[in-house]
Amino acid sequence: MNRSTNHGLRRTVAVWMLACVAALCAGRALVPPARAQSAVPAVPLERRVKAAFLYKFLGYTEFPATAFADAAAPLTIGVIGADDLAVELARVVAGRTVNNRPIEVRELREADVGARVHLLFVGGGDAQRVGRIVRQASAAMLVVTECENGLQLGSVINFRIVDERVRFDVSLDAAERNGIKLSSRLLTVANRVQKGAQ
Repeated sequence: MNRSTNHGLRRTVAVWMLACVAALCAGRALVPPARAQSAVPAVPLERRVKAAFLYKFLGYTEFPATAFADAAAPLTIGVIGADDLAVELARVVAGRTVNNRPIEVRELREADVGARVHLLFVGGGDAQRVGRIVRQASAAMLVVTECENGLQLGSVINFRIVDERVRFDVSLDAAERNGIKLSSRLLTVANRVQKGAQ
């Protein structure tokens, strides 16, 4: 594949994934006015975009069979330190499935870090706290963070704001350590993919 074709494919996949995220975020605007007035305060756009990305990440991640109790077990997303994102994420995944598995969202506290989840999102920028949580996380888990140097702290995916947009970096080493495989389609739209010592 020549360089120009590869660039075109990357751009197409990036546009498609961002369009999916935008569509998921826009769904919030379809709430009838009466319900919207009684709803919880609006979730900031950055949180809505990150919630949509977390849902999309599940479709690009292959978890080992041992990560599930049985064929009908749900995909579970745990959220620590970002209750507003957890609420938005629950709205995004309601009624949806990934690989024929239902999705459930759990709001966790740091003491719950040993809970069995498939994707763990650790909110906040306190590197000491995030590093401590990431180190305690179980294997067979996609760990996503949003702090400075998140990949160096051991996360698989770390959100960043680049040119006022939500982007993400990926650590293939962390994915391998956690026993999960990430689709090349996800890597294509990442801001940066890290492999080996950086």
